[in-house]
Amino acid sequence: MNSNPLPKSIYGCSAKPLLTAVRTAFGAVPDHRGEAKVFTLVDSLMSGLAVFGLKYPSLLKFDEHNEEGIIKHNLKSLYGVEQAPCDTQLREILDPIDPKYLRSAFVALHEIVDRQSLLQKYEYLHGHVLVSMDGTGHFSSCKMGCPQCCVKIHRNGLAENYHQLLGAVVVHPDLPVVLPFMPEAILKADGTTKNDCERNAANRLLPRLKADHPELKVILVEDALGANGPHISLIKSLGYSFIIGAKPVGNGYLFNPLDAHVKDGTAHEFEVTDESGVLHGYRYANGLKLNASHPDILVNLVEYWEVKKGKVLNFSWITDIKITPQNVAYIVRGGRARWKIENETFNTLKNQGYHLEHNYGHGKKFLATVFGCLTFLAFLVDQIQALGCPLLQRAKASRRTKASLWDRLRALVTTHYLSSWEELWWKIIRAKEPVIDTT
Repeated sequence: MNSNPLPKSIYGCSAKPLLTAVRTAFGAVPDHRGEAKVFTLVDSLMSGLAVFGLKYPSLLKFDEHNEEGIIKHNLKSLYGVEQAPCDTQLREILDPIDPKYLRSAFVALHEIVDRQSLLQKYEYLHGHVLVSMDGTGHFSSCKMGCPQCCVKIHRNGLAENYHQLLGAVVVHPDLPVVLPFMPEAILKADGTTKNDCERNAANRLLPRLKADHPELKVILVEDALGANGPHISLIKSLGYSFIIGAKPVGNGYLFNPLDAHVKDGTAHEFEVTDESGVLHGYRYANGLKLNASHPDILVNLVEYWEVKKGKVLNFSWITDIKITPQNVAYIVRGGRARWKIENETFNTLKNQGYHLEHNYGHGKKFLATVFGCLTFLAFLVDQIQALGCPLLQRAKASRRTKASLWDRLRALVTTHYLSSWEELWWKIIRAKEPVIDTT
């Protein structure tokens, strides 16, 4: 155990207080079972979280290690688990839990971020934070399914069952760390035959986000699917702003007037070349009608082009933020930050240790969605530590890749009796950092 204490200001962003907050939130989840309970619901939920927090590729592998004394000890010292169920028992216990009850754990963690003043790092354009929103798949099978599965019929007649999640994460153009909120499941409602979609999921996610974080000043950053009247009206009704991708193809009502506005001086166009020789071009106008169906909705449109080493990239967005020569570059950077939900979120969850698309168990009711939400929750715990815990930051810096870090973490948890997360991180750090003689 290292004798150097951590600064008190960051204790709230280390693993123990974060997991304590999650455990407290789990304690309020209603238990669907009768009185005979070998495993508590809190221990079961924390065990599920540990599967994803320790980056296990399967419940079976977790179960195999759980039979050993070392992992049992470490589950208690790291996650507070007194008794963990086996893989089959874990699925049976978690399957009936409505995912909505996991929301309070996400809220509790974001409250810690706010209390530690870490959210200030994400402020962008007059104290707002950018929230990127997009959907991703996390389960697909042509053999198993449930009443909530969406169904895709392929050309060969084969039916594919699938689940998706609509994610929403706090992003910043200059920060690699993202902070996910509780995702919204995209699935069939009881008694319906029609597939759910991202638009319907957004209609559920955004009001819940507002209810969970009523004081948060949000600029939603989305792809072109969000560029429609009803969605923009919902955003504005919640007091949010937006930067949404807009495609010229099929949107002539919005884009065609730009040339005329440039000629009459009501639109602006200019180019600048930065110190690296990259050319940035901007053309924008304020107060344009969204489309023929919603002429009452006025938006501001910006077109942006970038020329780098002869390669030209083109983008365009609509926003409710008045565009000026002073803020147009910030709006463009905010719009481009949408990709952080693809790269720093979904790609990380699928390809860098969290195994989001792996089938840990589908269940008959909510299991697939519960596992998906627990994966996002484990990711949020890691992201907060990456933002505010020096020990995790040093542990990450000591390994060449995230995969290497998670492999080392899992190896230590299965081979060493650990008293705390601090001891775990120090073992990873000391194995790579040079020893400095200070005598």
